[in-house]
Amino acid sequence: MDVRMFTVGPVQENCFVARRDGSDRALIVDPGDEAERILGAVKELGVAVEAILLTHTHFDHVGAVAPVARATGAPVYCPKIEVPVLASIMDYVPWPGFGPFESYDADKTVEGGETLELAGMRIDVHFVPGHSPGHVAYSVPDEQALFSGDVIFQGSVGRTDLPGGDWPTLAASIGRLLDALPPETSVFPGHMGLTTLGREARTNPFLRELASQ
Repeated sequence: MDVRMFTVGPVQENCFVARRDGSDRALIVDPGDEAERILGAVKELGVAVEAILLTHTHFDHVGAVAPVARATGAPVYCPKIEVPVLASIMDYVPWPGFGPFESYDADKTVEGGETLELAGMRIDVHFVPGHSPGHVAYSVPDEQALFSGDVIFQGSVGRTDLPGGDWPTLAASIGRLLDALPPETSVFPGHMGLTTLGREARTNPFLRELASQ
């Protein structure tokens, strides 16, 4: 799988453009900001965007959804619980000075448990709340890849002090991912660098805490 990572916006969020090696069809995961940069990469790759997948709707992950969706014509898949947030982004920005961002009415919804067939890939949707109420992660089993959003990072985990956040819920979500996916799974997170589930299970202090419980 060919995955391109673009770290965008003032909060340094990771947006991904993913496709099968050599394919002319691609997915975009979490276009958080800098729509022109993301669209420029799509044009340079010469791909058609088949879908835009959202892990959750915090502003730093969805700020460029509307212009990217409009330019590509791709449907936007949004966690069902968080559709109202995407539809009124600025009402949910917790700090001044960010935006303005254009709201968007989701085209498709996901809740976890679905299997999507998009851009020649089978994608399993995992319900992993705790950082946000409706958070999902997308795994591509054939490629041992996980787009984790803000659930797990290199050496850290998603914050739980925003509205709807809860540490015990997030800890349970992480535990389910570790149980469901092999340790070799590559993690493409919403912030910071790439990692694997196995590496985080061994070295992430938050995950060591889970293992000891």
